[in-house]
Amino acid sequence: MVSRETTQGIADDETRAAGHDPDAVRKIANRLRRAHGQLAAVIAAVEGGEDCRAIVQQLSAVTKALDRAGFLVISTALRECLTDPDAAGSPSAEELEKLFLTLA
Repeated sequence: MVSRETTQGIADDETRAAGHDPDAVRKIANRLRRAHGQLAAVIAAVEGGEDCRAIVQQLSAVTKALDRAGFLVISTALRECLTDPDAAGSPSAEELEKLFLTLA
């Protein structure tokens, strides 16, 4: 179970990362919560001695969930840069490209 402090920390981080867009924050946090649950299932499967195929399949789901959350953070920042390129704290195009490539 995720503690309220952990959940709030995730939400705070996502608010900063998503430029305070509440809809984007909600979507990103939901994806991260899903990945968190999937990772807990992987840990339980490993500790329970489950079949390696099931473990790898669950790991794949965790990876995809994290990738999608990361791409959503970057796409949100990109949209915000296009609408307000001079906003304080907005990443440059080069920074966004570098972030994108770290996920690719």
